[in-house]
Amino acid sequence: MKRALPLALVAIVAGCGGPPAAKSDPAGSFRFENKAIELPADRLTLAPGAANELIAQNCTGCHSAEMLTTQPSLDAKTWAAEIAKMRKVYHAPIDPADEARLVAALSALPGQPGARAIP
Repeated sequence: MKRALPLALVAIVAGCGGPPAAKSDPAGSFRFENKAIELPADRLTLAPGAANELIAQNCTGCHSAEMLTTQPSLDAKTWAAEIAKMRKVYHAPIDPADEARLVAALSALPGQPGARAIP
C-alpha cells in the first residue's frame, strides 16, 4: 500500500503534462510554480430542454456531450445498469429519484432506440 500513493501521484502528474516547473532557491530547497493549460472547447453541446438539463446535471461533469451522443444503441435496462455502475463504482451523485427520468433522457439521445422528444 505504501507504493499506491506515489504511483497514483505519478499517474495524476503524467496526465497533466508533467510536473510544474521547479525553481531552486538559495536555501537549496525548491518550489513549484503553476502552469496554465488550454483545454479544447467542446465541439458538441446538448440541446436545451428539461431532459438534457438532467443529463447535464448528472453526466457531463465527467462525460462530454459528444461522448454521450456517440454511445452504441442501449435499451432502458442497460442504461439503468450504467447509471447504477456510475453511482456505485464511481460514486456519481445521482439522486435515485431521478433515475427513471435519466434513463428516459439517455434513451432519447440521438442514435438511441427511444430517440424522441421528452417533455
